[in-house]
Amino acid sequence: MEKDAQFLEYVIKALVDNADAVKIKRTVDEMGVLLTLDVDPADMGKVIGREGNTAKSIRSLLRIVGMKNNSRVNLKINEPEGGAPVQKASKTVDEVMADLKL
Repeated sequence: MEKDAQFLEYVIKALVDNADAVKIKRTVDEMGVLLTLDVDPADMGKVIGREGNTAKSIRSLLRIVGMKNNSRVNLKINEPEGGAPVQKASKTVDEVMADLKL
């Protein structure tokens, strides 16, 4: 296993409760290295963090690991099957303005 994938595995397994469900796939193309991460759906919040800050930090650290190895490293976090649906606004802007009666 390459150093970037080893680093990612170490960090993610330290964050999650179900370390056995962590799966990392490494692919290399003309754009650089792509690490694809799969975790248990219950651990997804721990990996992403509040407002995505944990995921951003992990991506920054992976870029540093990549620079040390003369490569560009990107991280893709796969959404689990049956993830939370995206909520749509219940009212349109016009309906909200009408409610305000301005």
